Amino acid sequence: MSEVASPIGGQQPEPVPGGIYRLEELAFTQLEALDRNRVVVLFTASPLEEHGPHLPVGTDLITAGSVSQEVAKRIIEARPEWTVLIGPDLPIGASAFDRAGTLLARMRTVRNSVRDYGAALARHGFRYILVMNGHGGPRHIVALEEAAAAVSRRYRVRMFSVSGVVLWRFMRGQYSNRLETILGRSFTPEEREALRGDTHAGMWETSLILLLRPHLVSPAYTALQPSKFRLIDALRRNYPLRLGNRMGYIGTPSLARAELGDAARKLFVDAVWELVLPVLDPQNKHWRQTSFLYKIPFLRSAFPYLALAVALAAAAWAIFHWVH
Repeated sequence: MSEVASPIGGQQPEPVPGGIYRLEELAFTQLEALDRNRVVVLFTASPLEEHGPHLPVGTDLITAGSVSQEVAKRIIEARPEWTVLIGPDLPIGASAFDRAGTLLARMRTVRNSVRDYGAALARHGFRYILVMNGHGGPRHIVALEEAAAAVSRRYRVRMFSVSGVVLWRFMRGQYSNRLETILGRSFTPEEREALRGDTHAGMWETSLILLLRPHLVSPAYTALQPSKFRLIDALRRNYPLRLGNRMGYIGTPSLARAELGDAARKLFVDAVWELVLPVLDPQNKHWRQTSFLYKIPFLRSAFPYLALAVALAAAAWAIFHWVH
């Protein structure tokens, strides 16, 4: 079975090895009957977020969900005796651009929500938990990685936030050669120029939605002018909503093509699968990977509290020496 099982005659079929099922459609007795050493649970944690005037606010969920479906199929192909459960989406996120429809949450809220989601699964014996994500916000990516690490440590399971490593490699242009191989051609000069700084609702995301949900893309995308940013711009809150035409996109949507979306999706599935395969191997002790963002102290959720503690300690030291 390589597709998500659908209810037959109003009832969900009994889960069997080699099947892909939606978690919310199963009874707890069906779940408890599974060999949870051979079950992978996937769920997506990405915000509803503005994506310009031409894309739906669910863009990140749609793209991550598509990758999840393909990864689930890869798991069953590689482990036909296993079962895959696709859990409900968690549609909140940190580091999101805030307009109508954006479900913006604090970083600690995202971390705690994903941690509790994973912990609820781990407490009942699910040992392989994959968090999918289509949102590139730095603090969002780190929040997911912190949550996965916390659950893995506490419950001795393998909870892995998959997409952060891939998304940031993609946005930094590290997959350009692989994309050209998948396309079967070189990028045009216009496409190559657009690759630089195409980070939000630009050529790539518009191409993905043209592939996955073309009816949700406004035809106006073909007339949108390129919108670029400098690194200093990214320090401003909601910077895509302050640049150019202030329509909340960064990149060149007008160059979008379903062909590019298909190449990007295939690349994402391949790159994610390369990270997931070691997670499913109990003998592999080096399965855990994190994005480079995870290693930046000021992006960690505890940083404000650590900084405050250091400041208070320094103030106390100064007062002590001044008094004495």
